[in-house]
Amino acid sequence: MKRRLLHLLIAVTATTTYQTTVAQDASMGQMMSMDRSMTQSLGGVDDQVLPESDLPPLPGMPSGFADFDTAYDYTDNATVETHTLETVLALAAGNNPTIQQARLHVSAETSKALQAGLYPNPVLMYVGEKIGSDGSAGEFQGFEVSQRFVTAGKLQLSRLKYRQRAHVSEHLAIAQTYRVTNAVEVQFIEALAASMRLELKREIEKTAEDGAVTTREQYNQGQANLTAVRRANVMLQKQRLERMATENEYRDALRRLSAIVGVPLSIGPTDGELRPSDALESFDTVLSRLIAESPEVLAARAKLRVDQTTVRREQVEWIPDITIQGGPGYNFSNGDDVYNAGVQIELPIYDRNQGTIRQACQDLRRQQFEIQRMELHLKERLASAYRTYATALQHATEYDRVVIPELRAAYRQLLVSYKENRIAWPDVLEGQRDYFQARMEQIDQFKLVRQQETMINGFLLDGGLMAAEGPVPPGHIDAVPKPR
Repeated sequence: MKRRLLHLLIAVTATTTYQTTVAQDASMGQMMSMDRSMTQSLGGVDDQVLPESDLPPLPGMPSGFADFDTAYDYTDNATVETHTLETVLALAAGNNPTIQQARLHVSAETSKALQAGLYPNPVLMYVGEKIGSDGSAGEFQGFEVSQRFVTAGKLQLSRLKYRQRAHVSEHLAIAQTYRVTNAVEVQFIEALAASMRLELKREIEKTAEDGAVTTREQYNQGQANLTAVRRANVMLQKQRLERMATENEYRDALRRLSAIVGVPLSIGPTDGELRPSDALESFDTVLSRLIAESPEVLAARAKLRVDQTTVRREQVEWIPDITIQGGPGYNFSNGDDVYNAGVQIELPIYDRNQGTIRQACQDLRRQQFEIQRMELHLKERLASAYRTYATALQHATEYDRVVIPELRAAYRQLLVSYKENRIAWPDVLEGQRDYFQARMEQIDQFKLVRQQETMINGFLLDGGLMAAEGPVPPGHIDAVPKPR
C-alpha cells in the first residue's frame, strides 16, 4: 500500500520555506506591538474620554459551545497522536471494508471456476419391471448406474472462463485499492491544509488581540475614539469565530478521513508536507500511461477475453453429451441373472443454443466498445483534472515567487511607517489582511495541486467507500443452474 512510491510530486520554485515565512511573520508581529503608545490620531475623539474602568471590556471567548468540541492546542501535549499519511494508509489497507469486498470477489470467481469444471456425478437407480406379473416379484429387479459424459471440452472452457473472470476481479481489486488510497490521501491533504489555515487563523487572532489592546491604550491617551475601541472588539471576536470555524473544518476533515480509513482517529495534529517537489509530465505522456496501466482499462481488456471464451463455450453447448447406463438384476419369471444397458443422446434438431450464442456475441461486441468508451472517458476526466492541476500550480508558484514576497514587504513597510507616525493603524490592518489572505489562498492552491496530483497518479479513481465492483457488467450471461 505504499502507493507514495507511485507518485511524483510537483516542482515549485519556492523563494522561502514555510518555516521562514512564519519566523518573518513573528518578527513583524513584534514590530507591530513594540510601540502601542505611539502617537497617531485616528480622526479625533468624538466623545468624552472615559476612565479605563468605564471602557467596553475586551470580549471574552465565544460561549455556548459546552456541548460541542472545545478549542484545542497540541503544542504542549506530547501524548496526542500525530497522524501521518503513511500511518493512515496502513490503517486503511487493513480496515477499509471495500478492499475486503474486492478481495472476496476474486475468491468467489475462483470458486466458480472450481465448480464449473467439476464432472457430473453418476446416478444410481433401483429398477423393478412388471412387478406382480403372474404373482411374481417381476421380470426384472436390480440396480442401474448412469453417467453423463461431457463432450466438446465444455468443462475445460467453463473453468477457463471463470479463471479469466478471477483475473478481471484482480484488476478491479487493484482499482479499488487505488480508490481507497486516493480518497485517504485527498482527505489527508484536506486535513493538512486545514491545519495550516488554522495556524494562520491563530496568528490573525493574536494580532487582533494586540490591536484591541493597542486601541484601548490609544483611547486612554486621547489618540482614538470610542468607536475605534468598539470596532477593535468586534474585529477580535470575528477573528475568534473564524478561528473556531477553521477548527471545526479541521475536525470535519479528520472525521471524514476516519470514515474512509475504517477505524476511529483521534482529533490530533497532522504531519506532512503540502508543498510539492516535482512536476507532472506532459498531458499526452500522462494520458498514455493511464491508458496503458489503468486498472479499469486492464479489467475491461481482461473482460474482453472472458467474453471471447464465453462465445467459444456457448458455441459448443449444443453438442450433445452422452449418457450411458446399465446394471445387474434378476428375472424372477425365468429365474435368470440378467443385465440392462443403455445409451442416451439428445438430438439437437430444434435447440442448438442459437439465441445464447447470439447474445454472447453481442456481449463480446459490446465489450469492445466498452474499452473504447473507457479510454475516452479516462481522457475526458484527465483533461479536467490536469487543467485544475496546472492552474493551481501556476497560482501557487507565482504566489510563492511574487505575490506573497511583495505583500510581506508592503506589510513590513506599513509597520515601519506606522512606527514613524506617517500612517494610521487601519492602514496597517488592511496591509496585514491582504498579506494573510494571500497566504490562505496559497494554501488552497497547494491543496488543489496535491489533490489533483494524487488523483492523476492514482488513475483518477475515487470513491473510497463505494461498494467494490464485480467482474460481470449488468446484462451479461450469468444466470444458469451450473456455472458454465
